[in-house]
Amino acid sequence: MHGPRNLITDVPGLKVGNSSDFDLKSGATVLVPDEPAVASVAIHGGAPGTREIALLEPEQTVEKIDAVVLAGGSAFGLDAGAGVQGRLAELGYGFQVGPVRVPIVPTAILFDLLNGGDKSWGQFAPYRDLGRAALDNISDTFELGSVGAGTGATTANLKGGLGSASQVLPNGVTVGAVVAVNALGRATVGDTANFWASPFEMGTEFGGRGLPHPLPPEATEVRTKLDGLKAGANTTIAAVATDAVLTKGEAKRLAVMAHDGLARALWPAHTPLDGDLVFALSTGERKLESGLEDMVRLGAAAASCLARAIARGVFNATSAEGDPVPTWQNRFGTQ
Repeated sequence: MHGPRNLITDVPGLKVGNSSDFDLKSGATVLVPDEPAVASVAIHGGAPGTREIALLEPEQTVEKIDAVVLAGGSAFGLDAGAGVQGRLAELGYGFQVGPVRVPIVPTAILFDLLNGGDKSWGQFAPYRDLGRAALDNISDTFELGSVGAGTGATTANLKGGLGSASQVLPNGVTVGAVVAVNALGRATVGDTANFWASPFEMGTEFGGRGLPHPLPPEATEVRTKLDGLKAGANTTIAAVATDAVLTKGEAKRLAVMAHDGLARALWPAHTPLDGDLVFALSTGERKLESGLEDMVRLGAAAASCLARAIARGVFNATSAEGDPVPTWQNRFGTQ
């Protein structure tokens, strides 16, 4: 079953904040633990855009992070991480180095520069301010769809968006995911209303359509944004989190397994033109009792949550003037 909110913030000790510029058609999302969290990352796409990522590898010194940022804007959007870092420093957060504190804020971006928004920002891109605003908006509840990093996100055939989902395991451990869906491929089975993630759906959280039967002939046809947009206009960036106690190496494995959910929800995925990336965080409140057996279940739940979150992001997207593709609701909501 999912948690009470069906959001990543069902994991105790986590909050999410969003900021959006609807003229820009872009924004930022920040995931903030109440206390620094063990974290790692897995990057399986061929075109990532990142900041402070190398330190998340298990062999590196820093064990815990202060926040994770997902942002639009391509490389310009990396400034969102700097905005969050600066604001956290003002608030007294950060890795202690003598008398100095340095907030650790890994950041990933997606390419949304060709989505019809006004990108004529002049000398300075607005993402530093969007990052600060997202941090100031943190809460245990937040909207899905065309908000935050998902404000102007698109897929090959439909508008993308910000999605989230959670699951509570029988042992009481909670797992959650948050994702900005801006994929090269499609989240639906061909051009049907049915989501590839349907086998994992809980209730009717993204329409309850199930999988089509039989599968349409075009189901596995490789249709991407290359059919209508220039190469590079892609990337699905996500974070999964749990209250289970994990080492940095175990967090790395959780991020790797969570990518299975991305591949279950998008076709194709992990292409040379996607920057597909998953962060994994542990708030460390519940000890796993069965070692590797629990890790198998935890990783499977993270993959399921991420698949569901991807579908929920697309399902909840809302239309805006100049969108290059329709929303799921506009295309299928009345059928």
